[in-house]
Amino acid sequence: MSGGCVDESGKKWELRRRLVSARRTVPAAVREAEAVALTATALAGAPLTGLPGTVCAYWPVGNEPGSPALLDGLVRRGCRVLLPVVGAAAVALDWAEYTGAGSLRAGPLGLLEPTGPRLGRAAIAAAVLVLVPALAVDRRGTRLGRGGGHYDRTLPLASPGTPLVAIVRDDEVLASLPAQPHDVPVTAALTPRRGLLPLHY
Repeated sequence: MSGGCVDESGKKWELRRRLVSARRTVPAAVREAEAVALTATALAGAPLTGLPGTVCAYWPVGNEPGSPALLDGLVRRGCRVLLPVVGAAAVALDWAEYTGAGSLRAGPLGLLEPTGPRLGRAAIAAAVLVLVPALAVDRRGTRLGRGGGHYDRTLPLASPGTPLVAIVRDDEVLASLPAQPHDVPVTAALTPRRGLLPLHY
């Protein structure tokens, strides 16, 4: 591995530490208000075109932005919502259909996963929208995840032109993030106050 790659990787881990720590300081009432705002924007219609259809999303873990209400709202709108099923480390995500909180079970990494049939890693190709967890994004579309590598291997399987939307807090849209060759850029960020922000990559 080149020295440049080592440097970028080290910068990412330091940023992850800082961003995770900052999220822990956000009061519960603020997180709840932001989740309501994110849900309202996502379900408003115009910002997220192509719905209803298949949406690949995620169940938020810990302090991650987003909420089960967003998933339930997409289902009520007629969307087929798929949630990730984590397999071995650093491989592409599998998917299963979300039909409500009662259909979930505990999975690896603190995730909740649907109990229904696994649909395979290629299921993301049917999505008209992919909602992606992130610790931060930058204006070029560089996304900082938690470092497991699952989404770096999963997002290339989406159909060309599919919106890849990272859900982050407003202050997690940064001017620049360290990038590595394997990073897959996202096309937009969804934030509580600023709504949907197109990103240029």
